[in-house]
Amino acid sequence: MLKALFTPQKINNCVIPNRLVVTAMVTNFCNEDGTLTDRFIKYHEEKAKGGWGLIITEDYAVNPNAKGYQFIAGLYNDEQIEGNRRLTNTIHKYDSKIFCQIYHPGRQTSHFVNGGVQPVAPSAIPCPWCRDLPRELTVDEIHEIVGQFGDTALRAKKAGFDGVEVHAAHGYLLAEFLSPYANKRTDEYGGCFENRIRILKEVIADIRSKVGNDFPVIVRISGEERVEGGRTMAETLVLAREIESMSFDGIHVSSGVYGNYNKGIVSTMYQEHAWTTDFAAEVKRVVSIPVITVNRINEPKMADTTISMGKADFVGMGRGSLADPYLPMKAKMGDFESIRYCIGCLQGCVMQLLKGRSITCLVNPEIGHEYETDYTKVEEPKNVMVIGAGPGGLEAAMIAAKRGHRVTVYEQRNDIGGQFKSAAYPPCKGELSNFVSWIRNELKKLNVEIKLNTTVTEELIKEVNPDAIVLATGGVPVKPNIKGIDKDHVVFAEDVLLGKVPTKDLIVVCGGGEVGGETAAALALEEKKVSIVEMLPEILKELDPVQTIELTNILNKYGVKQYTNTKVVEITDNGVVCESKGNRFTLPADTIVLAFGYKPNKTLEDKARAYCREVYTIGGAVKTSNALDAIQDGFQVGLKL
Repeated sequence: MLKALFTPQKINNCVIPNRLVVTAMVTNFCNEDGTLTDRFIKYHEEKAKGGWGLIITEDYAVNPNAKGYQFIAGLYNDEQIEGNRRLTNTIHKYDSKIFCQIYHPGRQTSHFVNGGVQPVAPSAIPCPWCRDLPRELTVDEIHEIVGQFGDTALRAKKAGFDGVEVHAAHGYLLAEFLSPYANKRTDEYGGCFENRIRILKEVIADIRSKVGNDFPVIVRISGEERVEGGRTMAETLVLAREIESMSFDGIHVSSGVYGNYNKGIVSTMYQEHAWTTDFAAEVKRVVSIPVITVNRINEPKMADTTISMGKADFVGMGRGSLADPYLPMKAKMGDFESIRYCIGCLQGCVMQLLKGRSITCLVNPEIGHEYETDYTKVEEPKNVMVIGAGPGGLEAAMIAAKRGHRVTVYEQRNDIGGQFKSAAYPPCKGELSNFVSWIRNELKKLNVEIKLNTTVTEELIKEVNPDAIVLATGGVPVKPNIKGIDKDHVVFAEDVLLGKVPTKDLIVVCGGGEVGGETAAALALEEKKVSIVEMLPEILKELDPVQTIELTNILNKYGVKQYTNTKVVEITDNGVVCESKGNRFTLPADTIVLAFGYKPNKTLEDKARAYCREVYTIGGAVKTSNALDAIQDGFQVGLKL
């Protein structure tokens, strides 16, 4: 069925077995000195097992102070070669090829992760995210960095990599030189196009002088930088032709630079799928070397269609490979329902990095644990009772069943998914349903029984007599002691999203966190008049900055009024009495929606422990959390059982 996707294609003299590429993603899995860990190697091995044609490793630093993150790899000294040879030998046990991405972060780093050194850049303009003021490079320093790129590429070749990717995208150092948004120099490395591309010409010339002409070298660029004054496709097409003439063997077309307001740098669930494939298609029209496209292409049929249309030669699925390292193998067999699709949430892959942590994945908690995860069947299977069919409970049930336990899930609602089901209802979040649909399918294959519309009582626990209980009862909506809160026109946000209660045209949402903001957006899309009341100085405080901007844009577009630093004092028959800075006023409303958050549901904990020695409480039943934490909890408990 997927005829284009599973045909081989050459890059230089390297034959890539299929067109699916794992694009470089920072993991923070390495040692601080740039050496590799077993964790890093096993993480990549899992993708090779899964059948990816080409794996491109993350940002390898070209010198000790060229690091954008604290625990990334490097090939800036010969002592680092041996560990990388272990990596490439491991990958070459399978059919996959592996390229090493080499880079210098330029201004997109800070002294906190870069050995205490001030960042360097073409010009002294700070990065919007990293904030350190960079120092402008001298010409001699530029020449030194050029040589470091060549030396790093040579070490990659010695380590057994099949090729290298020079990172000149996303606002890193080479991209900064290429673009007038960051390069304000007036010497031979700034100003006109010829001067701005000079460093890239010198880098590839130095690399070729050290690795030869037969070693594959590709380059990653941003088709459009999507920042004021940045490069657009008009100049990128000229750049692409220059790149081919420089002797690069392929072009990887991405987008963006660092910045919360930059649509191009992080593809969230608010962005359309395959939104940069036309960038790659335009580049492909002006060059004859292979072109890789990327950005929100999560589905194999979409990738196959993209290649069949001639828009690109390869399709990169970075986060798609996080969600399911075995996506290629499953796609090749036509088993599309078994693929665990990326939902674009960013919670595990991007937000953890911004907090200085290593990555994980909301839908695939095994990421980063491949080296220590053991699914060996237990010798003495237990009768496991999972109470609650939210994401944490379902994950615990699946992992426990994989290990051979007899598992039954009990859910008082009429469907599985818990709060994650309603979370898919706000605008642009429909793909969250993919996880629930996928895990339902997996549990069916594992013969896990799910008993819906079942309220677990003390008597039921006694009757079942389980060997182990997983309490995944989640949280219950907070209902503050506010005068009038029990009136008939007062409803909970989750019930609104699930369509359990009707709403009228004039609505006040009480609570401006993630749930309140998303519920307001969903109601606004129904063309209702909506206001949000929030006690804090800002709404959507728990969301990451990029998604906050995306959701705020929707709220503003549809005219949702936002009252911050405002307290709900009373609910009347006709509205909500509010107080702000000592002043009281009334917001008219026909429907009042409560979105004050959740509190843990601990009603069964004592009863469970009275009848079972082995009880685990996870997720929102422990403390208010999110699906990332709940699924991680479920995964760990499933392994522990």
